[in-house]
Amino acid sequence: MRKVYLDNAATTMVKDEVIEEINKYYRDLYGNPSSIYNFGQLAKKAVYGAREKVARLINSSPDEVYFTGGGSEADNWALKGILSANEKKGNHIITSKIEHHAVLHTCQYLEKNGAEVTYLDVDENGLIDLKQLEESIKDNTVMISIMFANNEIGTIQPVKEIGEIAKNHNIYFHTDAVQAVGNEYIDVKEMNIDMLSISAHKIHGPKGVGALYIKKGTRIHNLIHGGGQEKKLRAGTENVPGISGLGVAADLAYYNLDKKREKLLKLRNKLINRISSEVPECRLNGHPEKRHPGNVNFSFKYIEGESLLLYLDMEGISASSGSACTSGSLDPSHVLMAIGLPHEIAHGSLRLSLSEYNTEEDVDYTVEKIITVVKRLRQMSPLYNKREE
Repeated sequence: MRKVYLDNAATTMVKDEVIEEINKYYRDLYGNPSSIYNFGQLAKKAVYGAREKVARLINSSPDEVYFTGGGSEADNWALKGILSANEKKGNHIITSKIEHHAVLHTCQYLEKNGAEVTYLDVDENGLIDLKQLEESIKDNTVMISIMFANNEIGTIQPVKEIGEIAKNHNIYFHTDAVQAVGNEYIDVKEMNIDMLSISAHKIHGPKGVGALYIKKGTRIHNLIHGGGQEKKLRAGTENVPGISGLGVAADLAYYNLDKKREKLLKLRNKLINRISSEVPECRLNGHPEKRHPGNVNFSFKYIEGESLLLYLDMEGISASSGSACTSGSLDPSHVLMAIGLPHEIAHGSLRLSLSEYNTEEDVDYTVEKIITVVKRLRQMSPLYNKREE
């Protein structure tokens, strides 16, 4: 049976070059970067080298890159750190209804502790309204946090325009770019981004490591207190193997970006075109053009996403659903609800997320299996059988 991995938005395969780099700092150069002797300084050099590579990927200065334990920590640090450091200016944050839970749940936590949060609506394609964004700004607004590319439906927000609005109103702009880094062209200077979250395992790096870009001059408090690591802003002995692995992954992403995007766009468009034309009563979720190059998200009438996933898994295809059932909730995805899908349609969603390792044969195999499985599930659906009554 063919094995097809199409859940790269959840995590990616670690590249061989990354594994080799990681093993070197586990096995041979395992010194503590804070040590003054040469063995420790070799580890410190590796951390700085990785900082340079991550910075180049987003066009920042190396000393504006701070390593974290992942994208969720970076999001938490940006939101909590800014609100804490700028409490004299205000306590109002603007975000959107389709953010990753690392942002949404942090905002909810901050609300319980006195913060004011505005959750912007999105249109049927998942885009925010820039006019609504600007009209939501108040005298006590300190921060805008809008994700770069949505992890479920792939919609890419007008990041540069958001950055300009934030700059004009002297407000910090943070973007969760976990899905976008390594897949989109990002220039934090041109886009007026003050903070940007990165996760290594989304770009073929290791799990448990990420980074937060913090523009020079940003007033932000620590999330983790302790030692003086990361210029005294993020305590804890550096995860040298993970950081060095992130550096290699970022380097590979930088030099391979054009080629990767070209391949992903070709595969993505083929997937979208075939499913749209060969599977009746389906809906593409997310913006048809302004979307992540490797993201495909469809809703299929009269079936549930979990059943579709299980049947596809039996055919060797790994994908994900827009429903949150797997996390212990029977509610459909908050993203699909925010774009206006009714419950019964949102429950029948499927996300296919590609990587550079996927092939046209993977796409053809997946489409054929989707056609077969959707037909089978609909034949068992009372709603489908009654649709013409």
